[in-house]
Amino acid sequence: MPPERQIYLLDPEKLSPETIAVTFAKTSRSPKSFKEIASELTEETSADFHEKWVVGYGHASIAEHAVLHIALENISRLAVETLESNRLASFTEKSSRYQLWDANNFFIPPELKSHPLNKLYITTCQKLFNAYQYTLPILQSTAENIYPRAKGEDEKPWKQRIRAISLDAGRYLLPASSLTNVGMTINARELEHALCKMLSHPLQEVQQIGNEIKTIALNQIPTLVKYSHVIPYLQETYHKLQNTLNLEDVHEEERTWFDVIQYNSQDEINILAAMLFRLNPSTMFNCRKQVSKDPELKKKLVDTLFSNLGDHDTPLRELEHAWITIDVVIDQGAYGELKRHRMMTQTPQLFTPLLGFALPKLITQAKLQNQYCQLMRTAKNTYEKLLSINADVASYILPNAYNRRVLITLNLRSAYHLIRLRTSSNAHFAMRRFALRLSEEIFKLFPLIGSHFQPATNETWQQVENDYFTRTC
Repeated sequence: MPPERQIYLLDPEKLSPETIAVTFAKTSRSPKSFKEIASELTEETSADFHEKWVVGYGHASIAEHAVLHIALENISRLAVETLESNRLASFTEKSSRYQLWDANNFFIPPELKSHPLNKLYITTCQKLFNAYQYTLPILQSTAENIYPRAKGEDEKPWKQRIRAISLDAGRYLLPASSLTNVGMTINARELEHALCKMLSHPLQEVQQIGNEIKTIALNQIPTLVKYSHVIPYLQETYHKLQNTLNLEDVHEEERTWFDVIQYNSQDEINILAAMLFRLNPSTMFNCRKQVSKDPELKKKLVDTLFSNLGDHDTPLRELEHAWITIDVVIDQGAYGELKRHRMMTQTPQLFTPLLGFALPKLITQAKLQNQYCQLMRTAKNTYEKLLSINADVASYILPNAYNRRVLITLNLRSAYHLIRLRTSSNAHFAMRRFALRLSEEIFKLFPLIGSHFQPATNETWQQVENDYFTRTC
């Protein structure tokens, strides 16, 4: 009789992450069960194994089996950008859409310690946070008049809806210095990569967070992250790019807030040919040729790809054979949500006030527009003074309202997920605007499959822009 199938958990309360990693690693050459392998290991022998194979011979994939759950509290939203740029990790962050920020919930950069501009920075942060707290009740009262209770709607869910609407507009006042909490689940291989990035970052806060994470991680995975270090390549490349920049040579063209930079009109054929390739014992070249000359086959394959797809289903991976690159301008609050879509390549520009700021319509409806715009000017003036330190530190003071340019390359499978998630009725209006525009562009660029990238609502991005913004980019 063949042996029975066995499926079980290795208990993280009994085995350290490094021991679990070695247990899984040894199965490649040992006929023993995982339980038997684990019973023979100690923390010392596990460390020796990692020192030899992971560090010495570079078998880094072993480290992926050691997983940590790290809680980070009271770090700035600006620092979170570097943390959440690590693609192969999981994050949950305190939401500015559902929680209130206290008046002193902002970070003071160590670069400002004993600096003459420290007082101005703190004063500006206090003005923004005081305005945030002052504004929210007014926004809530205004929203109650604009969005009355629907027929049959209970008071509690209505109040929750009004609160969410108010916070969605109020968050535009929160600066990048706002403190937040983040839960991170990450394996040791990715953590080492993340630590190297953080230790090499230009902001002292990010460097400090990297060192603190390394210190606590060494208690659980003493071998796998102890060689995390500053990467001169990252630092030198950043400085060289700064020195290469010559703003006098930049001549801005008139562009929209959403520009398609690159796509391949043949990618639809690639998707459908790849579907055929999956079960057809032929070359991709022949599959492409077969699909290209047969309109009925195209229609059948498109129908196969989308017809039985449920609301919560993920489409076939063949959609990843098509890519689109876009240059977008969105407000910083929306970028904070966009950056969590890590199955794509994002190149954000430095956060500056050069692209202006967004003005939510609820702010105008509450007759707070003048105070709001004055606060944006105050933040910009402080930013310009902080530039004497450096542009990275200056970014801390800018509110979520200020716009940011991001270059994005994503495949159509990621686009499908983003559109379905971010066009739902409970998505923030700034992200709905972006996702609806993405849906519209895919519909135009990919005529065979574009009609299947339908948003979750009947809105258009123009409607969102008109209904929720007094001014955008």
